[in-house]
Order: sequence, then structure tokens, then C-alpha cells
Amino acid sequence: MSSITIRAATSADLDRITDIYADAVTHGSASYELEPPDRAEMGARFDSLMVGGFPYLVAEKDGIVLGYAYAGPFRARPAYRFVVEDSVYVAPEAKGRGVGLKLMQGLIEAAEAAGFRQIIAVIGDGRPDSASVLLHEKLGFRHSGRLEGSGYKHGRWLDTVFMQLPINGGALLPPDPNSLPERRFRQQE
Repeated sequence: MSSITIRAATSADLDRITDIYADAVTHGSASYELEPPDRAEMGARFDSLMVGGFPYLVAEKDGIVLGYAYAGPFRARPAYRFVVEDSVYVAPEAKGRGVGLKLMQGLIEAAEAAGFRQIIAVIGDGRPDSASVLLHEKLGFRHSGRLEGSGYKHGRWLDTVFMQLPINGGALLPPDPNSLPERRFRQQE
């Protein structure tokens, strides 16, 4: 029996990524999108993250992608450049098998290596017992806010929960001038 491998996502993974996300949009409440984006849109989103140098990972077993996770910009304004927002989605048949945990561990490692300082989780339908809230708590994220009734999906109002994980010293140390976010910022000046 082979184990789950975490690796960098490639454009060849996008059909499967699109299917996984479509299921999450259609049947879940973690994403507030109401209609699943098509393959072209998912490709554009992927390309945008790749151009920015953001980490985008997949979990694979026996050649089948079981889930994916990425870190993207939290907000566009330059003062936020050291903060990323994580996203993690697991195929329905792989839920409860540790795929999300492995993906998030790899994503945290990749975000640290790039020099980011905070990872923010913006969790739709952030009930205390939701799989995403529990996963982020297990990884050391702390609760940092709740927007009550901020989304309406599947016939009910949903709260959005914010969770935060400081990495690389968080706000306790000055920015690393050699970090990815700082190098990108200097190139734009």
C-alpha cells in the first residue's frame, strides 16, 4: 500500500482540482461561491498564484490527486505582503484520512520557507465542530474573529471564522529583506 505524497501542483492537476473544488462549492459551505468555476477559471487562478510565487500543493496517492492546498495573498495592499490566506480542499472520498492535515503541514512549511509571517484561515461556515476549524486548531491556529451571518448558502446564514498562525517570528521580528514577499515588493518599486 502506497502512502500519500505531498508535492507542488502543476497545470496537469487542474482537471482534478477543478472537480474537487466543484464538489466543495456544490455540496459544502466552506466556500461562499455558489456556482463552481470552470476549468479555465481555475487555470487562471492557478496561474496567478504561480506568477506570484505562492505555494500550491496537491496530495497524491497511487497517481490520484486526493486534495489540494494553496496560500495566496490575504489582501492586495502592500502592507499585507507578509500575510497569506490558506485554502485547503479534499476530495469527498478522501475526507477523514489525514489528507487535509498533510496538505496543511506542507503548506505551512512552504509559507515559512518563502518568508511569510502570518497565515490567515478564512473559514466559511465556521462552526466550532467544522472539519476546517478543527484542522486549523490542531495545527496551532488561534481564533482571531467571527463575522456572524456573513454568508447565505444552502438556505441558511453562515458565519465566517478567522484563524491565524504566526510563522517566522510573526510580528515579533522585523521583515526579512531576503524573503519572497520583500523581494517581490522591491521589484515593483
